[in-house]
Amino acid sequence: MKLNPMLFAAMLALVTTPGTAQEAAARQRAPATPGIVGALPPKLIVVISVDQFSADLFAQYRTHWRGGFARLLTGVVFPSGYQSHAATETCPGHSTILTGMRPEHTGIIANNWTDLATARADKTVYCAEDESVPGSTSLNYTVSDKHLLVPTLGERMKAANPATRVVSVAGKDRAAVMMGGHRVDELWWWDGKKFASYAGRATPPVVTQINTAITAALAEPRDALGLPDFCRNPDRAVSIGDGKSVGTGRFARKAGDTRAFRASPEIDDATLALAAGLIRDMKLGQGVAPDIISIGASATDYVGHSYGTAGSEMCLQMNALDEILGRFFGVLDTMGVDYEVALTADHGGHDLPERNAEHAITGAQRIAADFTTKAVSDAVAARLKLKAPVLFGDSGSGDVWVDPGLGARQRAAVLAEALKTYRANPQVAAAFSRAEILGAPPPSGPPETWPLIARARASYYPQRSGDIIVALNPRITPIADPTKGYVATHGSFWDYDRRVPIVFWRKGIVGFEQPLSVETIDIAPTLAATIGLTLSAPMVDGRCLDLDAGPGNSCQ
Repeated sequence: MKLNPMLFAAMLALVTTPGTAQEAAARQRAPATPGIVGALPPKLIVVISVDQFSADLFAQYRTHWRGGFARLLTGVVFPSGYQSHAATETCPGHSTILTGMRPEHTGIIANNWTDLATARADKTVYCAEDESVPGSTSLNYTVSDKHLLVPTLGERMKAANPATRVVSVAGKDRAAVMMGGHRVDELWWWDGKKFASYAGRATPPVVTQINTAITAALAEPRDALGLPDFCRNPDRAVSIGDGKSVGTGRFARKAGDTRAFRASPEIDDATLALAAGLIRDMKLGQGVAPDIISIGASATDYVGHSYGTAGSEMCLQMNALDEILGRFFGVLDTMGVDYEVALTADHGGHDLPERNAEHAITGAQRIAADFTTKAVSDAVAARLKLKAPVLFGDSGSGDVWVDPGLGARQRAAVLAEALKTYRANPQVAAAFSRAEILGAPPPSGPPETWPLIARARASYYPQRSGDIIVALNPRITPIADPTKGYVATHGSFWDYDRRVPIVFWRKGIVGFEQPLSVETIDIAPTLAATIGLTLSAPMVDGRCLDLDAGPGNSCQ
């Protein structure tokens, strides 16, 4: 199976403009740049987050890869990396990757949270917005980095040497912002129609070129992709009700369908094309200081939400992303840049319960339609003879806030009754109060051994987090009706959402695989060590991972 070549042809054009082919040939004739064995720091750090790329997907498909993933597998592989916190969503997960800190310190507790003190009518706050902008809502917002409380690795690199360039590109604004941080030279995200950035920023020619190519691509329909042999077995329809099914679409789409575009390999192809173009045009990795680019490949997440993680769509996505990454690395090779790659994910995911049930997975079911924050709030208010609402939140699990306008005795009564109600629900594994979470000891030891309350604490920031944190039972999908939108999701306390791969690669590296658990907060200090950057205050939660057992041990 081959992808439509349109976007990759645009990417190739970025490195074959007049003069560039000759420059690339000259670099190829030059002596090879020493790799990590030579203990010289890399000139360019490339950090790739594959959204919703669970350790389970990594294990399932690794034997089929022949492209970019196959190259990375020759590096240093940690198949059991952990987004160790409970809030296994996109924004919190991305906030850990290049800060080296858990959400309890980054302040990014969820994709959205409730702030009843905010001045606007919409009390939901999106993690990457500035809610103070007049007229904004959590759905119609101005993208901002204001809620990220700590610096990223790129910011620290720039503070140490202002010549460092920091670039972030992603299929989602929250991925670009949380990995790029507050001091970026270029930051671009897919806004649903084009790649966009903060207001007032100049648009580089390569962004215009990619956006033009995307517009042309969207004007044409796309046929279903062909199936590799290893994708034929899951190519069968799974009913989700109301005459609808998933499992056999193969990314066919109508002209102009931007939603289908983003839930397909096409958006990753475009994102990597833009990243390659910015590297080329900005000459990243060719300056006096090391540069860093973070790349958020978002399609896997949209595919998982729209079709599940175990169908032919995900199989095609894994195969396509392998090809896309292979071509991207090939383009970087022609530039002659000494680059180091770190690849991981913001969280994992699990399949839709209808297919899980077919696979005899115990406990696979959807959340009850009447299990919502509003329903619990109404029940609690009725029992206490109070006016509803007394509880706030945007789902049946996760963070729940008690009305701050209640008196102290009423708040205590609502809290106690709500905890009793949640804990009695057969779909709930645990419910913790603010006091219980803050009174628990800090997380320690291997993340797979942490009790649920430690996982909750790792993503608990008191100024934003709820008065109650609710954990659903394993395999409970918090989407009651799959026919009205997404069919599957993530965000649980459980390891299918917490475990992700972490892989490092650089030319000359001596590859090995370490099966014991590590954390995504270990990525930033590990990369800092490879460029000789000492991390000062604020101190990170992670630790340096040893990538080289030889004399160039990066953690010494």
